[in-house]
Amino acid sequence: MMELLLDPAIWAAFLTLTALEIVLGIDNLILISILTDRLPKEKKKFARKLGLMAALATRILLLSIAFWVAHLEETLFTIFDVGISGRDILLLLGGLFLLAKGTSEIHEQLEDAADPQKVAKFTAFGMVIAQIAVMDIVFSFDSVITAIGIADHLSVMVTAIIISMIIMVMAVDKVSDFITAHPTVKMLGLSFMLLIGTALIADGLDFHIPKGYLYFAMAFSFMVEVLNMKVRNIKDKKKP
Repeated sequence: MMELLLDPAIWAAFLTLTALEIVLGIDNLILISILTDRLPKEKKKFARKLGLMAALATRILLLSIAFWVAHLEETLFTIFDVGISGRDILLLLGGLFLLAKGTSEIHEQLEDAADPQKVAKFTAFGMVIAQIAVMDIVFSFDSVITAIGIADHLSVMVTAIIISMIIMVMAVDKVSDFITAHPTVKMLGLSFMLLIGTALIADGLDFHIPKGYLYFAMAFSFMVEVLNMKVRNIKDKKKP
């Protein structure tokens, strides 16, 4: 154990993996915030925490069966010269889920905007947790593959994932409150859901979109929205 603690390479892998897990978890955080937004106010915080705890359990479980996870990349069958593996099926199902959920949520937002007097419909708690669980499996797979590729020791992987998850648990309420308070930011988050869903489907069909492109597009869009919010605030202050 002391050898691990005194090894600079172990620390470098641990810090790199922790940072990457936080970055990879940003989209997970946004999606959990959106999925729990239609719950009654008193249940939202609990659902967010429960969702992140489920994600943590899923990732540690997948790490403990890393050998099985590796075999998910073996081709099961071929369609139009594209090899389909267990991982690809998982990504395709996850991508379709995000596209369907994102489209239905955008439709709900447009309906709410068209009819401000409409009574808000709450979603069943169990349904939300089930949706988060489906999403956790898809995102955990990417997270675990990243962990296996960077660190050689299971204890390092698990520790990095736990620390990154603690940081996300601390941040999720603030992220969710910010998204709820700004409808245009929520619509942006739903657009991210569609973008991530499309990327997952493309990845499942062996058309790989570098994650850096996705994160740059998301960061750029968010910065534009921040500028729009500042402009709106300035105009509101000038109103008599």
